[in-house]
This record gives sequence, structure tokens and C-alpha cells, in this order.
Amino acid sequence: MLDLADILAAQNIIKGQADHTPFVPSPFLSDKFGVDVLLKLENMQPIGAFKLRGAMNAVMNLPEGTKGVTCCSTGNHGRGVAYAAKLRGLRAVICMSELVPKAKVEGIQQLGGEVWVKGNSQDDAMAESQRLCREEGLVEISPFDDPYVIAGQGTIGLEMLSARPDLETLLVPLSGGGLAAGIALAAKAIKPDIKLIGISMDRGAAMAASIKAGHPVDVIEVASLADSLGGGIGMDNKFSFPICRDLLDETILVSEEEIYRAMQCLFYEDRIVAEGACVVGIAALLGGHFVPKGPVATVVTGRNLDMDLFTKIVTGQDIQLGDYQIKGAAYVRP
Repeated sequence: MLDLADILAAQNIIKGQADHTPFVPSPFLSDKFGVDVLLKLENMQPIGAFKLRGAMNAVMNLPEGTKGVTCCSTGNHGRGVAYAAKLRGLRAVICMSELVPKAKVEGIQQLGGEVWVKGNSQDDAMAESQRLCREEGLVEISPFDDPYVIAGQGTIGLEMLSARPDLETLLVPLSGGGLAAGIALAAKAIKPDIKLIGISMDRGAAMAASIKAGHPVDVIEVASLADSLGGGIGMDNKFSFPICRDLLDETILVSEEEIYRAMQCLFYEDRIVAEGACVVGIAALLGGHFVPKGPVATVVTGRNLDMDLFTKIVTGQDIQLGDYQIKGAAYVRP
């Protein structure tokens, strides 16, 4: 299994390319909760998301002679793989479902990646990526269940605890578990008593449901403001599930309405543009799901969202997500 040595090795691989993003306090949230609330700004990565860390570590560890790479992605992992592959001169084919926002498809294409849209779920996209491996000899880089990817994401944990050894809790967005697993491995190795909480949306949260069941389970994938957290974890998950199951102290699910308000709060109070998936930690705080008693940090994981949608949210308009409607409201300081 993975350990701290793998994360330290990843830190050397990605050095100068995908490391040392800003780690700053939120004055508003810190004042509101009476403890330091810190934000790890992974939205400031060159691709606009934390996924560059894991993708860079995985791609740079591929052997010479690799024909190309492929992956399934809700957007940000695909950007990371395309960016890293371009640095190595490799072909990158990113498989995505029809639920992925157009802005994320275009972002990958701008980085030189080929985008193949297949089916209505991450599972459909994953099946296409696996076909490309079998039939065209490409190497698949999992968005979460890959040891190099997990180790790369774990470098975020190293940076946060290096800057603030006194942190008591980390609130980590939880999807397929690559981010949460990597950060948990690093954080628990450095500070065993630190609390790790994985946070996702309350509709279609595969990892949270799998941890509750004690084994990987399928979920119905639906449209969400936290679209980056969508998709399954794979029935044969080898790495991210057991690490999250064993090292996360708790999982929390937040509503679409809470995500909506958290996006507004982060924008109006801290002037930060972030995806819905990136604010679930803030949503958990504002929704009263977790009350911090000491320094707490969360990861603002990315900024690659549809700006028309974001404009509607910050101006308090209604949002339609498939058959689900979020009733809009102008921002009021909580």
C-alpha cells in the first residue's frame, strides 16, 4: 500500500510545476467561527484545479515508449492529464459523459487533449477509456484509483501541515477518493490525531455510500452544482476506497442549496470564483454540519465552471439541475 514515502517522491516529481499554491485564511469565516479557517487555493493551479498534481506524477512516471494516455473525467482530471501529456509529447484522449459542462470539454481541447463524449455517466466514459487501452494501446490514468495519482494529491496535505502544524481538522471534497486518500495518508502520517472529514453532495455521493456499505457500490449519477464530485468509484477499486474507509474519520453530505449559498459566500466574502465541488467544506461549516473547535482548513479544488451558471448563482437566480430546481436568493451574510 501507499505510504508517506510515495507522497514525498511525488513532491519531487511535481516540483516547480504543480506545487505550493496559496494557503490563506478566510477573514470572514475565521471571525464567524472564532477559529482560524484556512483555504488551500488549488484553483490557482495552471489548469485551474488540484488534479494537475496527481496527473503530473502519474504521467511523468510512465515508461519511455508509451504511445499515449487516456482517462475518464468530469473535467479537471482530464485537464491535468492533457496538460501533463503535452509536456511529455504524448497523445491524450479524455473520455467524458454528456453530463459534463461544455466549458470543461472546451478547456481540455484548448490544452491539446482529444475529448470523446460517451454515454450519460462516468461509468460509460470509463468503459470507453478502458476500450482505448485494450484496442489502441493507450495507458489509462484513473482519476482517483491510481497510486501515483493519489500520491500526487497527497502533496496538498504535506503543504498544509508544513505551513500550519497546528491544524486540527481538514475538510476535504470527496468524490472517487483520490484527493481525500492522498491528503489523509500524508496528514495522518505527520499528525495521527488530526481529524479528516470527507464531504460530498447529498445526491449521488458514491464514496460516501460505499464507506457506509463497507464495499464499493453503484449510485445513480444526477446533475449537481458539485458536478466534479459525480461518478462511481469502480467496483474493483483497489486503492482509494480502502484508504478512505480506513483513514477518514467522518463523511458529511451537503445539499444543493447549501452548495449554492457557499459559492455565494466564497465569492462575496473572499472574492474567489470556485466550482460547486470546491465549496463543500464551506457548505458544511455554514450549514452547521461541523462546528470547529480549533484551526480548520479546506481545499478550494478548482475554478473551471460555467460562468453563465456562476453568474446566476451570485446574482441570486433560480437554478435548474435536470428535474431538480434550486430556488435562488440574493446573498445575505450568514
